[in-house]
Amino acid sequence: MIFFVTGGSRGIGEAIVLAAIRAGHDVAFTYVKAEKEASLVVEKARAIDPARVARAYALDVRDSKRVDEVGERVLADFDTVDVVVCNAGVNQNGLAVSMSDEDWKLAIDTNLSGAFYVSRHFLPTFLANGRGRFIHISSIAQTGLSGQVNYGASKAGLIGLSGGLAKEYGKKGITSNVVVPGFFETDMTRETMSQKHKDFWNTFCPVGRMGELEEMSSTVLFLASDGASFINGQTLHVTGGLDWSP
Repeated sequence: MIFFVTGGSRGIGEAIVLAAIRAGHDVAFTYVKAEKEASLVVEKARAIDPARVARAYALDVRDSKRVDEVGERVLADFDTVDVVVCNAGVNQNGLAVSMSDEDWKLAIDTNLSGAFYVSRHFLPTFLANGRGRFIHISSIAQTGLSGQVNYGASKAGLIGLSGGLAKEYGKKGITSNVVVPGFFETDMTRETMSQKHKDFWNTFCPVGRMGELEEMSSTVLFLASDGASFINGQTLHVTGGLDWSP
């Protein structure tokens, strides 16, 4: 299969790219500015399996025209795409009372509108193939999180977007699902998660620890597989059992 993964240069996205390569798939993935990191991911993929193809494309998913341009390049390079993983995301913290229009738009346009632009672009390919998998990466913030109303709203919106795709195209062999990750050791959590918050999570999470990236990537690969063909319009929580936070 051919995977298209947005935000694949680090964290959860990188883990998904490399897991797909490891499973014998080819992968196109995007990055915004982290060209060096993206090149390293390509090198890691080549080291895992030289027979597989991994290519990185610069893309800001907020720009629908660029999404279409890059999407066409990917289809030209790979001939088709079977799985679309909408993972690109930004987190711009701030209390609602003082949040600027720019900070609100950055999160909504990247995390939600970008996922729609990408999904819309690859829908004709899925329809032509009679099969396709949309997998949207949400967040536990989708139920609301202090200091992240923009991020939470964008991640909640993915559930509505994915559910709509599932209902419109399920009879065409296309599934659309959402994965809600808990806290994983990524650049984003290291940059934004306080030690107090981390201690709280590890204390009250029933599993008693942060998630491991392989646990996220294996969930995504399952949803991409034929074994998940009857899973559609669902939200899977990979959270260790704790889906809320103060």
